[in-house]
Amino acid sequence: MNICETERLVMRQLSLEDVPALTEILSDPEVMKYSVRGVCDEIATREFIAWCIACYDSYGLGPWALIDKESSALIGFCGVSPEIVADVEEPNLGYRLAANFWNKGLASEAAIGVLDYVFARTQYQSVVVIIEPEHVASLKVAQKAGFADYETLEFHDRPVRLYRLTRKW
Repeated sequence: MNICETERLVMRQLSLEDVPALTEILSDPEVMKYSVRGVCDEIATREFIAWCIACYDSYGLGPWALIDKESSALIGFCGVSPEIVADVEEPNLGYRLAANFWNKGLASEAAIGVLDYVFARTQYQSVVVIIEPEHVASLKVAQKAGFADYETLEFHDRPVRLYRLTRKW
């Protein structure tokens, strides 16, 4: 079942059928360079997808599969899921794309689509995104999606920027 679409992407829930394709993406050290999880093998990817399914059941949201409309391939994920930040549960935007889909504006397109969906169909008043300052590409995605102001804090023993985007209506 498709959740939402953008010009070039379809977003749907992840399922255990996605384990092989997502493992290929999440096992790439470049893709996972800034992930607190690190590189994921098949077992870790299966656990991640199980967690995503639990998020869908509990929150109605979670990391969604990104399907390229042109090729119908799973190219990554993007979504909002719960994250504990400074002892407070926050709706956190997360995204990962296969390296061969970088630098095409797809992460920004996905993030904007997800945020539009979240603010139109949920009661969340704001969404955060947590980014290491060295992760320049992710910072650009966040800025294109509308995130501007940030605070610096420690997250999983790493210095990060916490950006917050507040509902406009």
